[in-house]
Amino acid sequence: MSSIPISGPARLDGQIALITGAAGGIGRATALAFAEAGATVIATDITEAPDFGTADIHYRTYDVTSRDETKALIDAVKAEHGRIDALVLCAGTISHRPLIESTDDEWQQMLDVNLMGVVNPVREVFPVMAEQGMGKIVALGSIASKIGGVASGPSYVAAKAAVHGLMKWVAKNGAAHGVYASTVAPGPVETPMWETVTQRAAPSPNGSVPLGRFGQPEDIAQAILFLASPQSHWITGTVLDVNGGMLMD
Repeated sequence: MSSIPISGPARLDGQIALITGAAGGIGRATALAFAEAGATVIATDITEAPDFGTADIHYRTYDVTSRDETKALIDAVKAEHGRIDALVLCAGTISHRPLIESTDDEWQQMLDVNLMGVVNPVREVFPVMAEQGMGKIVALGSIASKIGGVASGPSYVAAKAAVHGLMKWVAKNGAAHGVYASTVAPGPVETPMWETVTQRAAPSPNGSVPLGRFGQPEDIAQAILFLASPQSHWITGTVLDVNGGMLMD
């Protein structure tokens, strides 16, 4: 690194941020938060673009499970903007089946989306950020992987645990190149994906969350912004718990 970055304000002016899973609750909130912080935001998902209101956000359809699409996306963003300063990995899916009812196809889907959907972008972005001498990668993990599940099945828990470990490896091996990597582990957050959980044995916020409510997408988006911004220039390899007090490490 040519210079040692010192922590500063949570502004992303002039930075290029690439966000996956941006059509979902947390991904969309993160795209909006980054745009408000001054970043040029390239938001992606496998579906059509969500409503970003008046925010100036560039949207691209993209399948995180495809290595070919990943390489094409990273090459295009680099060619158009010259750099990638932040990569945020929000794409994900969930499973509820218990172990004895889980199928091979389900396990493969959890690994393809939740794990390889992180591996693919990180593998392509890492050398870009290393060449720049600076870059921040933030992935979505889950409290489920730290406590053994929150109405989620073992395939989801295992895939998210793998993300936690992967990001620590990236942080350790990227530090000398200025590449930061951290994970945000949300507790229950009121998103469309969480609605599938609440149809099952979901915890009560009054009974399980000390702060008395489930999270909102903005709660997670602001934590991601912190880890991607200059405020966290002496933080890497961490798993940041954002869960209303459900887990206190």
